[in-house]
Amino acid sequence: MHRHIGQKLQVNLASVNFMRNDKRNSRGMHTDFSTAQYAFPCMPLIALCCDWIGLNRLVQSVLTEKAGKSMGSVKDLEVLEKPTSERMGVGRFHFSDRYSVFDWGEMPDHIDGKGEALCLMGAYCFERLEEKGIRTHYRGLVQNGQIVKFDEVKAPTNVMEVALVNVYRPQLRSLGGRIEYDYSVYTPKLKNYLIPLEIIYRNGLPQGSSIFKRLEQGTMTLEALGLDHYPKPGERLSKPIFDVSTKLEESDRYLTWKEAQRIAGLTDEEVEHVKEILLQVDDTITEIAARAGLENEDGKIELAFDDHRKLMVVDVVGTLDECRFTYKGFHVSKEVARQFYRKTAWYKSVEEAKKKADAQGVKDWKALCNLKPPRLDEKLKTLISQMYMATANEMTSRRLFDTPKLTEVIEEFTAYTGEKP
Repeated sequence: MHRHIGQKLQVNLASVNFMRNDKRNSRGMHTDFSTAQYAFPCMPLIALCCDWIGLNRLVQSVLTEKAGKSMGSVKDLEVLEKPTSERMGVGRFHFSDRYSVFDWGEMPDHIDGKGEALCLMGAYCFERLEEKGIRTHYRGLVQNGQIVKFDEVKAPTNVMEVALVNVYRPQLRSLGGRIEYDYSVYTPKLKNYLIPLEIIYRNGLPQGSSIFKRLEQGTMTLEALGLDHYPKPGERLSKPIFDVSTKLEESDRYLTWKEAQRIAGLTDEEVEHVKEILLQVDDTITEIAARAGLENEDGKIELAFDDHRKLMVVDVVGTLDECRFTYKGFHVSKEVARQFYRKTAWYKSVEEAKKKADAQGVKDWKALCNLKPPRLDEKLKTLISQMYMATANEMTSRRLFDTPKLTEVIEEFTAYTGEKP
């Protein structure tokens, strides 16, 4: 076992928080957080930030987590061994029952069983990927202080051990009233770091897909999508669309692949390898989801280079927070919470605040939002909890949670919402 040298830190994957005060950790070791900082990128690897040599850039040692921002999940990171410029570290994700939507950060409710369900789904998918020769940062699940594989767990766990890499956060600048990011730290010679991109596959265009909004705004074209017609909600694609966005900025923005290659310091060959891995992950998750009768509509992955500059899948994959699944057109993912909030005044306030912040060159758009998110309806919260646990049972073919079958949960959902699956 590795010696514990750090604290368990709460990570809000939808926002980055820095601890500025000197503190003593659980071992009584003094840590100056003005130079050794912990931060966590929204949804995908987590970071032990450092600026040991006074660089202008903030250097963050991390795993991967972003969980998200595209849609933000929240988990904690326990650092066991810090990564260096030449060697990966070791950490543990503690998946929580917290959740986030629309890049807000922690929402006012907790979803019972969500953390354990995400942990188990992610572990199961990582192990299936590695069976196919796809490298990941996954090291195993933690139960009773031991590292075990998915088939060895006796009960649900919310702790996963992973390898940690460095995260170099791009420097933020304000030029002419607009915010810009400096990615010059990323070069083809850099290694052992998180690639600052969210990489997205789309097998279909379900209701709520960002594609429709981008087409309406003119920021996406049919030609770029490879389509010869305007798509309809619920349409399945003849072949997957590969999309890419930023990951370490205050708000995610979509990029062309040329832009993504430039800011991430990738070679032509590496870009093609990224797309190959994305397709393999997509195919694997599609196979796993089919066992539960689910369609894999779209999803995101995050990648890192190891200490030999070899690509590996990081953060977590194949869960209801990273993917959008449907059952006969009915959403089985975090999208059900988004749908609830899209009908609220808070959501309108969020959209207005983001637009205003972009126009004014303001980094903290939340400061411009004049409303707080309401709590979920209690019945809906229970159904979402059952949905996470039932999906974990059926995608992994193990009944680790005492909860109704997924089809039964969906029937309850449709009765609650009045929709038909």
